[in-house]
Amino acid sequence: MAISGTGNLHRALSGYRCSRSAMVWSLAGLLLLLQLYSLASRRNVVRGDIQLHVSRHPLVRELEQVEEENIQVPPPKKKKSPHAAKRRRKRSANLIDEFLDENSPIRHVFFPDMKSAVDPVKGVENGSHHYYPGKIWLDTEGNPIQAHGGGMLYDERSNTYYWYGEYKDGPTYRAHKRGAARVDVIGVGCYSSKDLWTWKNQGIVLAAEQTNETHDLHKSNVLERPKVVFNAKTGKYVMWMHIDDANYTKASVGIAISDYPTGPFEYLRSQRPHGFDSRDMTIFKDDDGVVYLIYSSQDNSELHIGPLTDDYLDVQPDMRRLLIGQHREAPALFKYQGTYYMVTSGCTGWAPNEALAHAAESIMGPWETMGNPCIGGNKMFRLATFFAQSTFVVPLPGIPGSYIFMADRWNPAELRNSRYVWLPLIVGGPPDRPLEYNFGFPPWPRVSIYWHKKWRLPPSWKVSK
Repeated sequence: MAISGTGNLHRALSGYRCSRSAMVWSLAGLLLLLQLYSLASRRNVVRGDIQLHVSRHPLVRELEQVEEENIQVPPPKKKKSPHAAKRRRKRSANLIDEFLDENSPIRHVFFPDMKSAVDPVKGVENGSHHYYPGKIWLDTEGNPIQAHGGGMLYDERSNTYYWYGEYKDGPTYRAHKRGAARVDVIGVGCYSSKDLWTWKNQGIVLAAEQTNETHDLHKSNVLERPKVVFNAKTGKYVMWMHIDDANYTKASVGIAISDYPTGPFEYLRSQRPHGFDSRDMTIFKDDDGVVYLIYSSQDNSELHIGPLTDDYLDVQPDMRRLLIGQHREAPALFKYQGTYYMVTSGCTGWAPNEALAHAAESIMGPWETMGNPCIGGNKMFRLATFFAQSTFVVPLPGIPGSYIFMADRWNPAELRNSRYVWLPLIVGGPPDRPLEYNFGFPPWPRVSIYWHKKWRLPPSWKVSK
């Protein structure tokens, strides 16, 4: 039997609960709106500050006026048999297909011939101190520069830049049918410059081993992405590199040392850092002199980072896993106003892919992905990192927030004929991608790599003395 008034009480309580729920959701919505407004306001402030900062330097304004590309994909070749053409699944060709096709009628767009080579000795004819991404670049002796997958060292003792890279001036072949295109190890090439444009060949500073097949540097193995730093405590120049066998199963790092930036370097050993496989790698020297090793690991599914010992000859036990499951390689790190930045590549073999920029308040992470930094060219250029792959970022002293983005345009048909794509990289402007762990935009500015067919550093820029 129902008690008198119970129904009214139940309805009253239900209404109270509904009102309380509505009130909670209203407050939550109000707080969310306030947060979004705060973030938007903060972003506008950051945007204003950054744009003001960027607009102060005339070079930045000039480099932001990017060039566009309008490259027509040639029509598909006629099939000999119309029946075979019907059986074959239709697929529209794109610029990446043409880039990888050594017989493409537009191959000259990506790999111009020797007639257009950039020769610093004849600078007046070529446009003095202008960079031409993708063109053949000659050293002071008139030979194409061989420093692929390279890195840059600025030596304060001699006020000189040293460019180290893979010396690939040999025939391209495959170790077996399914093997990757390769060149026998020749060694690490080194070039020196006072202006980042005119490069003198300093020779091979770490040479391959010709006879001992068990040696890491035997010509049948793999030596990639050499990077060099100077240790002020020991007075040694230390080189780290990716060491592998022809099947990429060794997956290690190699270490070498020298008393001089121009070598010769003495090879010490190889190892798997922190006990993990290591392929594409780089090293980064922080403001406090601590050097960090960053390498692609776990079958290229993630990046690992950790500090080196004080002598730069080994890794310390501390290690962090970054970008887990994102399959990134070819890391290139730099630092600006206390924030660490990194540009990485996807894992698609010799085929170009989309670059991503990442940022972190601490070099050990967490790292946040900021999106594709490429601007200009056309959509396919941006999605293919201008048909190149990151290798290093060079700071430009005297131009705050400005860098040179060093990348390789690989030519798997003839690796010795791979090209260099150097472009201006600017830190500035509002970020256009929110953080992954909340809906807010990061406090740091975006990274932008601007496409130019031809560009130069300001004539007044000189190496610091």
